[in-house]
Amino acid sequence: MVWKILGTGSAIAAGLAATKIADQVWQKAGQDVSIDPKDPDSPVMAALAYAALTGLAAGIARTMATRKAAQFYARSAGHKPAEIRDRDL
Repeated sequence: MVWKILGTGSAIAAGLAATKIADQVWQKAGQDVSIDPKDPDSPVMAALAYAALTGLAAGIARTMATRKAAQFYARSAGHKPAEIRDRDL
């Protein structure tokens, strides 16, 4: 139960933070900050670039946060979380 809260919570927080950072990078690159990739009136290439940037940033952040949470859990509990141990088989 602790791992589910720790792993999920860290992944969600990291994803949210990464999206905010990606938005700032997008804006600093001089791109339209009001772009909505789901809006059919948005330019297709800009929408795809924005979606790729935010998706990549969120994916990397979630992966790294989950790995760090698993390391913390392993140090605290003396073993990896069951979900990760089961995959090692």
